[in-house]
Amino acid sequence: MADRIALAVENEVARVQLNRPEKHNALDLPMFETLSAVQRQLAGIRGLRAVVLSGTGVDFCTGLDVKAAMHDRRGMLRLLWKWLPWRANLAQRAGVGWRRLPVPVIAAIHGRCWGGGLQIALGADFRFAAPDASLSVMESKWGLIPDMGGTLALRELLGRDQAMRLAMTAEEVSGERALQLGLVTALDSDPLAAALRFAGQLGERSAPAVNGVKRLYRKSWSGSSGAALARETIYQARILARR
Repeated sequence: MADRIALAVENEVARVQLNRPEKHNALDLPMFETLSAVQRQLAGIRGLRAVVLSGTGVDFCTGLDVKAAMHDRRGMLRLLWKWLPWRANLAQRAGVGWRRLPVPVIAAIHGRCWGGGLQIALGADFRFAAPDASLSVMESKWGLIPDMGGTLALRELLGRDQAMRLAMTAEEVSGERALQLGLVTALDSDPLAAALRFAGQLGERSAPAVNGVKRLYRKSWSGSSGAALARETIYQARILARR
């Protein structure tokens, strides 16, 4: 089922595309499994500078393929099972796995980006969206809670009341509204082209510095100020030691 996710690496930039356009890139078990495999593959590529995440067809991703999921109860157990409660399960890795990559991950959002699709995009470090894109924390529409790790990003991006409002109501917001809320980084009529340009811009900077900023900010955006100051010194020393 590797064809459900298209992967290409060119000029030190990996392009990862959700590739199930006939189903609006809705997520079934093979897509979750392939996303996890692709993340592991990307983590092992030396010299990689950035990852651009997008979807083929008219939508980025409309969320979980509910029909497929309801007919595969054992598959649902595979998605949710974990040995340790604080570790990510297969469903959560589709979102948080991008946060764990050492290089910047940039999502290009067009069309609908709902439910699990938004959870995946929230795992990226940056999100470029079309002004008329539609974003929604859709899970409550199906009587569920968001459970793919997007909470980690929402607590960094939004006030708690705004995040709860989106999650409780399943409200659909445009790209323009998402920018106002802080859900996306920037708007562009061609978000994929904008994401690739940004990846090229990052490629002009020092790789240790860019990757170090991601690591520093991911670990220090919350927590004690003392730990953040310590990381700044340690990471800087590591970069200088390589010169």
